[in-house]
Amino acid sequence: MSDLDQLTQSLARNLKRWRGERGFTLDALAARAGVSRGMIIQIEQARTNPSVGTTVKLADALGVSITTLLDHEQGTQVRLVPESQAVRMWSTEAGSSTTLLVGAEARGPLELWTCRLMPGEGTTSDPHPEGTVELLHATEGELTLVVDGRVHPVPAGTSAAFEAHVPHGYRNEGDEPTVFTMAVAIPPVR
Repeated sequence: MSDLDQLTQSLARNLKRWRGERGFTLDALAARAGVSRGMIIQIEQARTNPSVGTTVKLADALGVSITTLLDHEQGTQVRLVPESQAVRMWSTEAGSSTTLLVGAEARGPLELWTCRLMPGEGTTSDPHPEGTVELLHATEGELTLVVDGRVHPVPAGTSAAFEAHVPHGYRNEGDEPTVFTMAVAIPPVR
């Protein structure tokens, strides 16, 4: 079986599985994703290879990562993600960055990130869906966590947890790099 055939079969199986787990009819998923009912039927029957954009729309509508929809592994599994395969989401010339380390679908998406902020830099996040929780642990420097306009210093060795359905952000107000690890747990789509 070619890689493309395997990808088509995996997407068909996983789309059908997640649509069933979410209790979505074809029409409901089509409306949520902005993808035609006919296209979803073709995908679930492994008769087409949709664009990346269509696949992302379907993943978003189901509340799962695109990786989950394309995953060809079956059964109980441990997924190791080498550093070289972690996804750099943004970076600056000064050296700040965020990297998605790994994610899982455990009653909704669960993601693990590592973040590095250079002195004077920061990033903000729009509110996540109600019920989203972020956990973080500072490993170097001092992180300045801002949640719903309130500032919280998080020195190295300190952890924090907060409900992330409000505006929030991360800053480095010190004179050395700040490094922290963060987990984001997003509730399942209903």
